[in-house]
Formats: sequence, structure tokens, C-alpha cells
Amino acid sequence: MVSFFIPANYPAKLILVIVGTIVLGFGISLAVIANVILNSGEAFVKALSDTIHKEFGNVKVVFDITCVIVAVLLSFLFFHALKGTREGTILAAVCTGFVVKFFNQLLQKPIESYLNRSVQPNS
Repeated sequence: MVSFFIPANYPAKLILVIVGTIVLGFGISLAVIANVILNSGEAFVKALSDTIHKEFGNVKVVFDITCVIVAVLLSFLFFHALKGTREGTILAAVCTGFVVKFFNQLLQKPIESYLNRSVQPNS
């Protein structure tokens, strides 16, 4: 839908990373609250957060940063240079979990209240 839009300057690229991170975090939050099937990365984080009894957003931050660190190490191992990982990747890895945490805190009670109301039979 937006493939025609290719930002030329750095601030526009940075804004797109931030907007993309917010949209991604919102979507992940809705999927986690609804308890629907998640993609493998998010499902792993959900299973881990449930197992260790830590908040999903906090576990996601640690998981994403770990993935970036592994990607950087593999890049140096195989290419002997840093490839494919820049500040946008790091920004998204650090911020997505916090965005998910924010939306979970904002939306969980209203959504669960709405869902509980809609599944109860009418008296």
C-alpha cells in the first residue's frame, strides 16, 4: 500500500521506523490480549513470559535485544563486517516491547470487559 513512498532523508526514515514500531506494538498487543495464534517469535515470548511469570512487554524487550545481538555477532562471523543491522533495528528492538506494554496496560481491561459482556447470554 505504501511501496511508492520511499523516504529520501534520514528524519523521514526515522519517523517511519517509529510509526512502524508503534503500529507493530499495537498489533502485537491486540493479539496477545485476544489470546489468538501468534507468529513463532511472539508465541515464544508469550510462552516464556507465562512460564517465568514476567510481563510480556518486558520479556519481549529482552528477546528482541538478544536477537539483535545474535544478528550482529553472526554478521561479523560470516561477513567480517556489520551488515543489515543499523540504528533503526536497534531502536525497534528496544522500543517494541515497551509499546506493547503500554498498549496492554491501556487496552487489556476495556477489551476483556467488552469481550466478557458480549459472550454472556442475555437475561
